[in-house]
Amino acid sequence: MTVQEMKERKKELGYTYEQIAELSGVPLGTVQKIFNGTTVSPRYDTVRALERVFKESEDMYVKEPAACYAVRKRQGEFTLDDYYAFPDESRVELIDGVIYDMASPSSVHQLMSGFIYTKLMEMIAARRGTCLPMISPIDVQLDCDDKTMVQPDVMIVCDRTKIINRCVYGAPDFIIEVLSKATGRKDAVVKLHKYMNAGVREYWIIDPYKKKVIAYDFENEGYPAIYGFESNVPIRFMGDGCGIDFEEVYEYVRFLYEK
Repeated sequence: MTVQEMKERKKELGYTYEQIAELSGVPLGTVQKIFNGTTVSPRYDTVRALERVFKESEDMYVKEPAACYAVRKRQGEFTLDDYYAFPDESRVELIDGVIYDMASPSSVHQLMSGFIYTKLMEMIAARRGTCLPMISPIDVQLDCDDKTMVQPDVMIVCDRTKIINRCVYGAPDFIIEVLSKATGRKDAVVKLHKYMNAGVREYWIIDPYKKKVIAYDFENEGYPAIYGFESNVPIRFMGDGCGIDFEEVYEYVRFLYEK
Protein backbone atom coordinates (compact mmCIF):
# COMPACT_ATOMS: atom_id res chain seq x y z
CA MET A 1 0.00 0.00 0.00
CA THR A 2 1.44 3.37 -1.05
CA VAL A 3 1.37 6.49 1.12
CA GLN A 4 -1.15 8.02 -1.29
CA GLU A 5 -3.42 4.98 -0.91
CA MET A 6 -3.15 5.28 2.87
CA LYS A 7 -4.09 8.96 2.63
CA GLU A 8 -7.23 7.99 0.71
CA ARG A 9 -8.08 5.29 3.27
CA LYS A 10 -7.54 7.80 6.08
CA LYS A 11 -10.01 10.17 4.46
CA GLU A 12 -12.53 7.36 3.86
CA LEU A 13 -12.32 6.02 7.42
CA GLY A 14 -12.16 9.41 9.10
CA TYR A 15 -9.11 8.54 11.17
CA THR A 16 -7.31 11.32 13.01
CA TYR A 17 -3.52 11.48 13.22
CA GLU A 18 -3.81 10.61 16.91
CA GLN A 19 -5.81 7.44 16.18
CA ILE A 20 -3.33 6.33 13.52
CA ALA A 21 -0.42 6.90 15.91
CA GLU A 22 -2.14 4.88 18.67
CA LEU A 23 -3.06 1.99 16.39
CA SER A 24 0.29 1.77 14.61
CA GLY A 25 2.72 2.60 17.41
CA VAL A 26 4.34 5.23 15.15
CA PRO A 27 5.05 8.55 16.92
CA LEU A 28 2.41 11.22 16.29
CA GLY A 29 4.95 13.68 14.85
CA THR A 30 6.13 11.08 12.33
CA VAL A 31 2.56 10.29 11.27
CA GLN A 32 1.84 13.97 10.70
CA LYS A 33 4.99 14.48 8.63
CA ILE A 34 4.23 11.47 6.41
CA PHE A 35 0.61 12.39 5.75
CA ASN A 36 1.21 16.10 5.17
CA GLY A 37 4.08 15.37 2.77
CA THR A 38 6.96 16.74 4.85
CA THR A 39 8.60 13.30 4.91
CA VAL A 40 8.83 12.15 1.29
CA SER A 41 10.59 8.80 1.81
CA PRO A 42 9.59 7.28 5.17
CA ARG A 43 11.39 4.23 6.52
CA TYR A 44 10.17 0.83 5.32
CA ASP A 45 9.26 -0.45 8.79
CA THR A 46 7.30 2.75 9.48
CA VAL A 47 5.30 2.35 6.26
CA ARG A 48 4.57 -1.31 7.12
CA ALA A 49 3.31 -0.34 10.58
CA LEU A 50 1.00 2.27 9.08
CA GLU A 51 -0.10 -0.08 6.31
CA ARG A 52 -1.23 -2.69 8.85
CA VAL A 53 -3.61 -0.17 10.43
CA PHE A 54 -5.45 0.41 7.17
CA LYS A 55 -5.43 -3.22 6.03
CA GLU A 56 -6.82 -4.41 9.37
CA SER A 57 -9.64 -1.88 9.07
CA GLU A 58 -10.90 -3.16 5.72
CA ASP A 59 -13.17 -5.87 7.15
CA MET A 60 -14.23 -4.05 10.32
CA TYR A 61 -17.81 -3.26 9.37
CA VAL A 62 -21.03 -4.22 11.15
CA LYS A 63 -23.44 -6.69 9.56
CA GLU A 64 -26.72 -7.24 11.36
CA PRO A 65 -27.48 -10.97 11.09
CA ALA A 66 -31.24 -10.53 11.11
CA ALA A 67 -31.31 -7.72 8.61
CA CYS A 68 -31.33 -7.91 4.83
CA TYR A 69 -28.82 -5.08 4.54
CA ALA A 70 -25.39 -4.21 5.88
CA VAL A 71 -24.77 -1.19 8.07
CA ARG A 72 -21.60 0.41 6.79
CA LYS A 73 -19.87 3.00 8.94
CA ARG A 74 -16.45 4.50 9.26
CA GLN A 75 -14.23 3.38 12.08
CA GLY A 76 -14.76 5.80 14.95
CA GLU A 77 -18.51 6.06 14.27
CA PHE A 78 -19.69 2.77 15.79
CA THR A 79 -21.83 2.74 18.95
CA LEU A 80 -23.20 0.20 21.41
CA ASP A 81 -26.16 -0.39 19.07
CA ASP A 82 -23.70 -1.70 16.48
CA TYR A 83 -21.81 -3.68 19.13
CA TYR A 84 -24.98 -5.46 20.26
CA ALA A 85 -25.93 -6.16 16.62
CA PHE A 86 -23.08 -8.65 16.26
CA PRO A 87 -24.14 -12.31 16.63
CA ASP A 88 -23.26 -13.93 19.95
CA GLU A 89 -20.61 -16.15 18.38
CA SER A 90 -18.69 -13.10 17.09
CA ARG A 91 -16.40 -11.65 19.75
CA VAL A 92 -15.53 -8.00 19.23
CA GLU A 93 -14.62 -4.98 21.33
CA LEU A 94 -15.67 -1.38 20.82
CA ILE A 95 -13.12 1.30 21.74
CA ASP A 96 -13.81 4.97 21.01
CA GLY A 97 -16.18 4.02 18.21
CA VAL A 98 -13.72 1.58 16.59
CA ILE A 99 -14.62 -2.11 16.26
CA TYR A 100 -11.83 -4.61 17.01
CA ASP A 101 -12.19 -8.28 16.19
CA MET A 102 -11.15 -10.64 19.00
CA ALA A 103 -9.47 -13.81 17.75
CA SER A 104 -10.11 -17.06 19.60
CA PRO A 105 -7.68 -17.29 22.53
CA SER A 106 -4.84 -19.81 22.48
CA SER A 107 -4.53 -22.66 24.99
CA VAL A 108 -1.81 -20.88 26.96
CA HIS A 109 -3.95 -17.73 27.05
CA GLN A 110 -6.95 -19.60 28.42
CA LEU A 111 -5.02 -21.68 30.96
CA MET A 112 -3.08 -18.69 32.31
CA SER A 113 -6.20 -16.55 32.63
CA GLY A 114 -8.12 -19.30 34.41
CA PHE A 115 -5.29 -20.16 36.79
CA ILE A 116 -4.73 -16.52 37.77
CA TYR A 117 -8.47 -15.97 38.24
CA THR A 118 -8.58 -18.96 40.61
CA LYS A 119 -5.64 -17.61 42.60
CA LEU A 120 -7.32 -14.21 42.91
CA MET A 121 -10.49 -15.90 44.16
CA GLU A 122 -8.53 -17.82 46.80
CA MET A 123 -6.58 -14.73 47.88
CA ILE A 124 -9.62 -12.48 48.29
CA ALA A 125 -11.62 -15.22 50.05
CA ALA A 126 -8.76 -15.78 52.52
CA ARG A 127 -8.71 -12.07 53.34
CA ARG A 128 -12.51 -11.97 53.59
CA GLY A 129 -12.44 -9.16 51.06
CA THR A 130 -15.43 -7.63 49.33
CA CYS A 131 -13.71 -7.18 45.98
CA LEU A 132 -14.84 -9.53 43.21
CA PRO A 133 -12.52 -11.17 40.66
CA MET A 134 -14.10 -11.73 37.26
CA ILE A 135 -13.02 -13.45 34.05
CA SER A 136 -13.84 -12.94 30.37
CA PRO A 137 -16.17 -13.04 28.58
CA ILE A 138 -17.99 -10.21 30.32
CA ASP A 139 -18.70 -6.72 28.98
CA VAL A 140 -17.16 -3.67 30.63
CA GLN A 141 -18.73 -0.32 29.72
CA LEU A 142 -15.50 1.39 30.64
CA ASP A 143 -16.36 5.06 30.10
CA CYS A 144 -20.10 4.72 30.82
CA ASP A 145 -20.81 6.01 27.31
CA ASP A 146 -22.02 4.42 24.06
CA LYS A 147 -18.63 4.40 22.29
CA THR A 148 -16.62 1.84 24.29
CA MET A 149 -17.23 -1.73 25.47
CA VAL A 150 -14.29 -3.99 26.30
CA GLN A 151 -13.81 -7.54 27.55
CA PRO A 152 -10.68 -7.76 29.76
CA ASP A 153 -9.25 -11.24 30.30
CA VAL A 154 -9.25 -11.01 34.11
CA MET A 155 -10.23 -8.17 36.45
CA ILE A 156 -11.09 -7.21 40.01
CA VAL A 157 -14.04 -4.95 40.82
CA CYS A 158 -14.23 -3.60 44.37
CA ASP A 159 -17.24 -1.29 43.98
CA ARG A 160 -20.09 -3.79 43.69
CA THR A 161 -22.52 -1.12 42.53
CA LYS A 162 -20.64 -1.14 39.21
CA ILE A 163 -21.72 -4.72 38.55
CA ILE A 164 -25.11 -4.80 36.84
CA ASN A 165 -26.83 -7.63 34.98
CA ARG A 166 -25.62 -6.80 31.50
CA CYS A 167 -22.08 -5.61 32.25
CA VAL A 168 -19.59 -3.95 34.55
CA TYR A 169 -20.56 -0.28 34.35
CA GLY A 170 -17.41 1.75 34.90
CA ALA A 171 -13.72 1.07 35.43
CA PRO A 172 -12.58 -2.05 37.30
CA ASP A 173 -9.87 -1.56 39.93
CA PHE A 174 -7.49 -4.11 38.43
CA ILE A 175 -7.21 -5.54 34.91
CA ILE A 176 -5.05 -8.26 33.38
CA GLU A 177 -4.69 -8.83 29.65
CA VAL A 178 -2.81 -11.85 28.28
CA LEU A 179 -1.20 -10.91 24.98
CA SER A 180 -1.90 -12.81 21.79
CA LYS A 181 -0.22 -12.23 18.45
CA ALA A 182 -3.44 -10.77 17.08
CA THR A 183 -4.15 -8.34 19.95
CA GLY A 184 -0.70 -7.35 21.18
CA ARG A 185 -0.68 -3.80 19.88
CA LYS A 186 -4.23 -3.15 21.03
CA ASP A 187 -3.54 -4.39 24.57
CA ALA A 188 -0.16 -2.67 24.89
CA VAL A 189 -1.09 0.68 23.32
CA VAL A 190 -4.80 1.35 22.83
CA LYS A 191 -6.10 -0.34 25.97
CA LEU A 192 -3.21 0.92 28.07
CA HIS A 193 -4.27 4.51 27.49
CA LYS A 194 -7.97 3.73 27.83
CA TYR A 195 -7.53 1.96 31.15
CA MET A 196 -5.26 4.64 32.54
CA ASN A 197 -7.63 7.46 31.59
CA ALA A 198 -10.77 5.61 32.73
CA GLY A 199 -9.56 5.25 36.32
CA VAL A 200 -8.27 1.67 36.44
CA ARG A 201 -5.89 1.52 39.39
CA GLU A 202 -3.58 -1.23 38.18
CA TYR A 203 -3.05 -2.95 34.82
CA TRP A 204 -0.95 -6.00 34.01
CA ILE A 205 0.04 -7.10 30.51
CA ILE A 206 1.19 -10.72 30.46
CA ASP A 207 3.40 -11.64 27.51
CA PRO A 208 3.43 -15.46 27.31
CA TYR A 209 5.89 -15.40 24.40
CA LYS A 210 8.60 -13.39 26.15
CA LYS A 211 7.60 -14.78 29.57
CA LYS A 212 7.19 -11.33 31.07
CA VAL A 213 4.65 -9.38 33.10
CA ILE A 214 4.45 -5.62 32.53
CA ALA A 215 2.73 -4.07 35.55
CA TYR A 216 1.32 -0.54 35.53
CA ASP A 217 0.47 0.97 38.92
CA PHE A 218 -1.41 4.08 37.81
CA GLU A 219 -1.79 5.40 41.36
CA ASN A 220 1.97 5.75 41.84
CA GLU A 221 4.86 7.02 39.76
CA GLY A 222 7.61 4.84 38.39
CA TYR A 223 5.56 2.45 36.26
CA PRO A 224 5.85 0.16 34.42
CA ALA A 225 7.61 -2.55 36.39
CA ILE A 226 8.70 -5.57 34.36
CA TYR A 227 8.87 -9.06 35.88
CA GLY A 228 9.94 -12.44 34.57
CA PHE A 229 8.00 -15.66 35.05
CA GLU A 230 10.26 -16.50 37.99
CA SER A 231 8.82 -13.58 39.99
CA ASN A 232 6.13 -13.12 42.58
CA VAL A 233 4.34 -10.07 41.17
CA PRO A 234 2.69 -7.85 43.81
CA ILE A 235 -0.85 -6.55 43.42
CA ARG A 236 -0.06 -3.13 44.80
CA PHE A 237 -3.53 -1.68 45.25
CA MET A 238 -4.45 -4.59 47.54
CA GLY A 239 -1.56 -4.00 49.95
CA ASP A 240 1.26 -6.11 51.37
CA GLY A 241 1.14 -9.85 50.96
CA CYS A 242 -1.00 -9.88 47.82
CA GLY A 243 0.46 -11.06 44.56
CA ILE A 244 0.66 -13.80 41.96
CA ASP A 245 3.55 -16.26 41.94
CA PHE A 246 4.39 -16.62 38.26
CA GLU A 247 6.62 -19.62 38.92
CA GLU A 248 3.38 -21.40 39.79
CA VAL A 249 1.64 -19.97 36.74
CA TYR A 250 4.47 -21.10 34.47
CA GLU A 251 4.59 -24.58 35.99
CA TYR A 252 0.88 -24.91 35.27
CA VAL A 253 1.39 -24.25 31.52
CA ARG A 254 4.98 -25.48 31.11
CA PHE A 255 3.89 -28.51 29.10
CA LEU A 256 2.70 -26.20 26.30
CA TYR A 257 6.18 -24.68 26.00
CA GLU A 258 7.83 -28.12 25.81
CA LYS A 259 5.84 -29.37 22.83
